[in-house]
Amino acid sequence: MSRTTRVEIHTDGACSGNPGPGGWAALLRSGAHEKLISGAEPATTNNRMELTAAIRALEALKRPSEVVLYTDSQYVRRGLTEWLERWRANGWRNSQKQPVANRELWEELDTLAKRHRVDWRWVRGHSGHPENERVDQAAREAITKAAGR
Repeated sequence: MSRTTRVEIHTDGACSGNPGPGGWAALLRSGAHEKLISGAEPATTNNRMELTAAIRALEALKRPSEVVLYTDSQYVRRGLTEWLERWRANGWRNSQKQPVANRELWEELDTLAKRHRVDWRWVRGHSGHPENERVDQAAREAITKAAGR
């Protein structure tokens, strides 16, 4: 019988201007092991960076896992837990009958999430939550590093 890996993930995205240069970060923790990943894009939006953080975090997992993913983005959490099935049923149109923004990222995130058992949890951003503050700082540093290249 194989053991399921349990992973705690904290994600955040940031933008300097919206749109503007953006960064994302994710902290992955399993037992005593911890990994911080981050990256940046020269021209993007905050929502795209929030989605990218979750995508890159789930991509980093080597095998199907039980995941608790913390995000300060209601857009990400509600998108996966409330809106996605309705968007798909409506031909990727939102409640205003407009095309869903960031569809390709939603589809990628949905595919990755299906490999795991994910519990999507929201945390209030900028409220002193240590891991959320840490990934926020890493996402902002990614923007700064990218700008310096």
